[in-house]
Amino acid sequence: MTNISEPAWFPIALRLDGVRVLVVGGGMIAANKVRLLLAHRARVEIIAERLDEEMRAWEEDGAITHIATSADEPTLRATLPGCRLVYAATDDRAVNRSVAKLAHGMNIPVCAVDDPQPSTFITPAQVHRGLVRIAISTGGAAPVLARRLREQVESSIPEGTGTLAVFMQQQREHVGAHCPDISRRRQVWETFLDGTGAQAARAGDTTRARAILDDILASTTPRGEVWLVGAGPGDPDLLTLRALHMMQNADCVLYDQLLSPGLLDRVRRDAELVFVGKRRNKHTMPQEDINAELVRRAQAGQRVLRLKGGDPFVFGRGGEEIEALLEAAIPFQVVPGITAANGCAAYAGIPLTHRDCAQACLFVTGHARADGTLHLPWDSMARAGQTVVIYMGVSALPALCAQLMEHGLPPDWPAAIVERGTRPDQRVVTGTLGTLAAQARAADIGSPALIFVGEVVRHRVISPA
Repeated sequence: MTNISEPAWFPIALRLDGVRVLVVGGGMIAANKVRLLLAHRARVEIIAERLDEEMRAWEEDGAITHIATSADEPTLRATLPGCRLVYAATDDRAVNRSVAKLAHGMNIPVCAVDDPQPSTFITPAQVHRGLVRIAISTGGAAPVLARRLREQVESSIPEGTGTLAVFMQQQREHVGAHCPDISRRRQVWETFLDGTGAQAARAGDTTRARAILDDILASTTPRGEVWLVGAGPGDPDLLTLRALHMMQNADCVLYDQLLSPGLLDRVRRDAELVFVGKRRNKHTMPQEDINAELVRRAQAGQRVLRLKGGDPFVFGRGGEEIEALLEAAIPFQVVPGITAANGCAAYAGIPLTHRDCAQACLFVTGHARADGTLHLPWDSMARAGQTVVIYMGVSALPALCAQLMEHGLPPDWPAAIVERGTRPDQRVVTGTLGTLAAQARAADIGSPALIFVGEVVRHRVISPA
């Protein structure tokens, strides 16, 4: 595959009120850009021999200034000085590039429409809701994709969002006077947005919205809180909406080793990130210290996100953390996640249950004790008619397979291991209890990985897509 470097386009919001912007071109391509510029109150000047019907209407209304000539070099050199931006928007690429070259020589930002190479800026796809502007860019690489993403964003923004933004703008000074502390001010606004105040503001009921805001301001400084959130098995798209909401509101995040890097990109950018995970033979922070850190930060007034791979209550020690929070009288919320067994099985095409061969499913942890021994319910595990899912068992895989065979399962009993399940680099190795350990070693399988034991492995389905 060709290695395409990522374009270095830096997104900004630029004020255009009353400033000169030059557009070269008088047809539909130019009109699309002029329409955007007029919405941002720019003083638009057009160089074109002729204007299309919509552009002529704008000229008659005095919305634009038309310079009725070709875009030759003398005209451009006379017109470009003092312009904030330039759009080269003709249907002739050579003309557009000539305009771009002149503008670039004068250090004026220029966009040659649908031609990123000579451009010094590009116009992203935009969503407008009054004061709210959302821009989506692919760096000029895939404009159709940007437009499709804009449609998705457009459909997800509630009506009245622009009205809400106006209300918040009008109340900024009022809130700032009551909350000189930035952190407290942010919490006030987030509480307002998450409650009925935002609904009232969107509906235009500013009296009720102001009353709700004042009630929030009058409350005492909120106590800290801890949120135990399951991040799912790896694919960031498997986050729940509730989990994403809390990731955007947390003041600090205590996270584990098993999280995929893309998940942390969805945390609020100014949140403090604290790694508390455990690597094999290297415990970064003992569980007791994690519990104490959760309590300490919440008592300091922070909203603490304890972000865990999978589900907090499936081998995530969430129960222990809740006990510590209860003992310290710290409020908390638990947000379940898709546990690794469900996610990895689904992405690997392995059903956890099957009418013909597995009417039950057993989750166990294969983590060996310090002395290397495994203390597991072997008699319960080594049975037909069920699926056994083993977490944290990669290093002990040979012993696990041997014990299951010793307790009654045959060497040809189906088994599989799924490495980095649900991620783009997921790998699946299928075999039997007699062969899986050697297969995993040959494939250099490492953590994180799950082991599936049972006849359901024979029913694995791989999507033709």
